[in-house]
Amino acid sequence: MNLYKKTNIKELKKEVIDYKDIDLLRKFINDQGKILSRRSTGLSSKQQKKITKSIKRARLLALMPFLNKD
Repeated sequence: MNLYKKTNIKELKKEVIDYKDIDLLRKFINDQGKILSRRSTGLSSKQQKKITKSIKRARLLALMPFLNKD
Protein backbone atom coordinates (compact mmCIF):
# COMPACT_ATOMS: atom_id res chain seq x y z
CA MET A 1 0.00 0.00 0.00
CA ASN A 2 1.55 3.26 -1.13
CA LEU A 3 1.03 6.20 1.18
CA TYR A 4 1.75 9.82 0.42
CA LYS A 5 3.10 12.00 3.18
CA LYS A 6 2.02 15.59 3.56
CA THR A 7 5.41 16.77 2.30
CA ASN A 8 4.74 15.21 -1.12
CA ILE A 9 1.62 17.26 -1.82
CA LYS A 10 3.69 19.86 -3.67
CA GLU A 11 4.62 17.22 -6.24
CA LEU A 12 0.96 16.32 -6.76
CA LYS A 13 -0.02 19.95 -7.34
CA LYS A 14 2.39 20.12 -10.28
CA GLU A 15 0.88 17.03 -11.87
CA VAL A 16 -2.46 17.25 -13.62
CA ILE A 17 -4.91 14.77 -12.12
CA ASP A 18 -6.45 12.96 -15.08
CA TYR A 19 -8.40 9.73 -15.41
CA LYS A 20 -6.05 8.55 -18.17
CA ASP A 21 -2.99 8.62 -15.89
CA ILE A 22 -3.36 5.12 -14.46
CA ASP A 23 0.08 5.04 -12.78
CA LEU A 24 -0.76 8.07 -10.64
CA LEU A 25 -4.22 6.77 -9.75
CA ARG A 26 -2.90 3.36 -8.66
CA LYS A 27 -1.01 5.10 -5.85
CA PHE A 28 -4.33 6.06 -4.31
CA ILE A 29 -5.98 2.62 -4.22
CA ASN A 30 -5.07 -0.30 -1.97
CA ASP A 31 -4.54 -3.96 -2.88
CA GLN A 32 -8.26 -4.68 -2.85
CA GLY A 33 -9.02 -1.78 -5.19
CA LYS A 34 -10.52 0.52 -2.56
CA ILE A 35 -9.83 4.26 -2.68
CA LEU A 36 -7.55 5.36 0.16
CA SER A 37 -8.82 7.92 2.64
CA ARG A 38 -7.62 11.49 2.98
CA ARG A 39 -6.03 10.72 6.31
CA SER A 40 -3.77 8.04 4.86
CA THR A 41 -2.84 9.94 1.68
CA GLY A 42 -2.40 13.39 3.21
CA LEU A 43 -4.30 15.21 0.46
CA SER A 44 -6.54 18.23 0.81
CA SER A 45 -10.27 17.76 0.33
CA LYS A 46 -10.17 19.38 -3.11
CA GLN A 47 -7.39 17.07 -4.28
CA GLN A 48 -9.12 14.02 -2.77
CA LYS A 49 -12.33 14.82 -4.66
CA LYS A 50 -10.41 15.12 -7.94
CA ILE A 51 -8.61 11.82 -7.29
CA THR A 52 -11.88 10.06 -6.39
CA LYS A 53 -13.67 11.40 -9.46
CA SER A 54 -10.77 10.38 -11.72
CA ILE A 55 -10.60 6.86 -10.26
CA LYS A 56 -14.34 6.35 -10.68
CA ARG A 57 -14.20 7.67 -14.24
CA ALA A 58 -11.31 5.33 -15.08
CA ARG A 59 -13.24 2.38 -13.62
CA LEU A 60 -16.29 3.14 -15.76
CA LEU A 61 -14.15 3.28 -18.89
CA ALA A 62 -12.52 -0.06 -17.91
CA LEU A 63 -9.05 1.47 -17.52
CA MET A 64 -8.95 0.27 -13.91
CA PRO A 65 -10.66 -2.70 -12.26
CA PHE A 66 -13.45 -2.21 -9.75
CA LEU A 67 -11.87 -4.84 -7.50
CA ASN A 68 -8.83 -7.07 -7.63
CA LYS A 69 -9.52 -10.79 -7.50
CA ASP A 70 -6.69 -13.01 -6.34
